[in-house]
Amino acid sequence: MDIRRLHHPLVRHAAQGLHTFNSRHPWSHNDHFHGWILANLPARRVAAVDIGCGQGVLVAKLAERFEHVHGTDLDAGMRIEAARRTAALANVTIDDRRLDELAGPVDLITMVAVLHHLDVEQALTDVTRLLAPGGRFLAVGLAAPGSLRDTAWDLASAVTNPIIGVIKHPRPVSGGPVPPPFPVRDPELGFDALQAIVAATLPGAVMRHRLAFRHTIVWTKPALP
Repeated sequence: MDIRRLHHPLVRHAAQGLHTFNSRHPWSHNDHFHGWILANLPARRVAAVDIGCGQGVLVAKLAERFEHVHGTDLDAGMRIEAARRTAALANVTIDDRRLDELAGPVDLITMVAVLHHLDVEQALTDVTRLLAPGGRFLAVGLAAPGSLRDTAWDLASAVTNPIIGVIKHPRPVSGGPVPPPFPVRDPELGFDALQAIVAATLPGAVMRHRLAFRHTIVWTKPALP
């Protein structure tokens, strides 16, 4: 939630002040969750796919832990940066294939701030198709605030954001806000609506609110009898 959109003058003034402060202590809300992903990897680690791999930061980290890692992104600029970052890694493939064009089985599928760009139900159906039994889906996502609980989490994220920024980037930078290098799209589904789709498509999946305006989804495909 962008609290600068709220109309009360005092709220807007405070929000603008926070935005200015945050721009002086920038940090990547998406990269922040890479540690969570690496801490929740499946036991079998042969093949991994990162959907919407961006500049390839997570792909490079996964390449240290899997025999092969496939990063996909529809943005040509992102693919160039990802290919450059992983050029020395022989076990990495970067291309523009869509989720429904991929072939499995794979042991891990990751999405960081990607699911809200896709047809959610179709994307999760493809996840079930691609994962090997025992394989894991790890997603970090965004949802529109649709309840008081969602708004409370967004406010908590707004309050803690500058604290995390100072810890991660203590030396202030100048020049004002820098636009993200990747395509940005506001989420349309609220947390509860998204959770209902996740529960129907990935039975047993765990979806949780997180700080930094994010949520996480964990699902492990059941092993064969």
